[in-house]
Amino acid sequence: MKKFTKAASVVLAAIMTASMVAGCASSGASGSSGSAAASGEAAEGSSSELTYKIGVIGPLTGGAAAYGSCVANSAQIAVDEINAAGGVNGYKLELKSEDDELDAQKSVNAYNSLKDWGMQMLLGSVTSACSLAVSEETKNDNMFQLTPSGSAKECVQYDNVFRVCFSDPAQGTASAEYIGTHKLASKVGIIYDSSDVYSSGIATNFVAEAANQGFEVVSQEAFTADNNTDFSVQLQKAKDGGAELVFLPIYYKEASLILQQANTMGYKPVFFGCDGLDGILGVENFDVSLAEGAMLLTPFAADATDDLTVNFVSTYKKLYNETPNQFGADAYDGVYAMKAALEKSGVTPDAGVSTICDKVKAAMTEISVDGLTSEGMTWDASGEPNKSPKAVTIKDGAYVSAE
Repeated sequence: MKKFTKAASVVLAAIMTASMVAGCASSGASGSSGSAAASGEAAEGSSSELTYKIGVIGPLTGGAAAYGSCVANSAQIAVDEINAAGGVNGYKLELKSEDDELDAQKSVNAYNSLKDWGMQMLLGSVTSACSLAVSEETKNDNMFQLTPSGSAKECVQYDNVFRVCFSDPAQGTASAEYIGTHKLASKVGIIYDSSDVYSSGIATNFVAEAANQGFEVVSQEAFTADNNTDFSVQLQKAKDGGAELVFLPIYYKEASLILQQANTMGYKPVFFGCDGLDGILGVENFDVSLAEGAMLLTPFAADATDDLTVNFVSTYKKLYNETPNQFGADAYDGVYAMKAALEKSGVTPDAGVSTICDKVKAAMTEISVDGLTSEGMTWDASGEPNKSPKAVTIKDGAYVSAE
């Protein structure tokens, strides 16, 4: 998938979005914060040089770049919209993104680099293992952290960390419920990555809920990061078990190989995944016709017709020449959640990292945000969001709403 460089995307977003969203800034995700300071006039005593500095960490290069790049790009769109509308509490937002290459240690390195830059709040990291590693640092620094898509249960184990996406247990349970409620299959196979906390967490909860949903799990086959190119054994087990649907709680790169190998062996079940499957249509040299009919549970459908989604997707396509995925939608909503919490708390950027964290994390449990991924999103003190999932299916090489 052809990508803009990080630097180019930020510059382009700043130039193009500022002129484009000035007339439609009200279309952005809205938070009910009760603050009057977002009117665009600087708060009394504020300095135009002071900004809220938000860091973004995610895989901007490598096999998961479709996630991290979309997160960084979408967060920049939200920041530009908010700044064009007057900022937050009279101050502008400033965004800087760093690449972790889907590596936990590099994610920590990126965090330290952003700290040197002056980061006061973190949107990241994008993936669970990296978000977990960084959360140890934000806990020690008492820095507010909002991961758009770190879904492992442990990602929000500390009180300074919140998330926008569903947790792995929630994704596994919701997927089983959707398959059962819509009677998509009576026999289901599972292929998952036992070396990945995201994948194994979803699979465990899927199996637990399947017992309540009237379908049988006929195979549950694992692979690891060291053995993730040949899935013939796992597919054969599902086929021999008569699985009409194969559940793939995995990332899109491995999923694309599974679909190719299933086609080679003449096995054509329905493939059903979660947010990790979002991005499969952009895999280089992948025949997207093989994904026809595949489904995934996600809180975002790019073809939705509400004004907020239409405006976001249109802006993203103009800036980056591609359709944004669910990870980007989570990031966009995450920036607006930060905005709402900053407004609710009234904290200013000169308050310091720890004070900002204390005030913002308290405000997170008092705000409601109408975003791309759900209307009326709220958060518990546990860091978990309250929102409703949607299902999309791949049709004619595009994601469309399954309902």
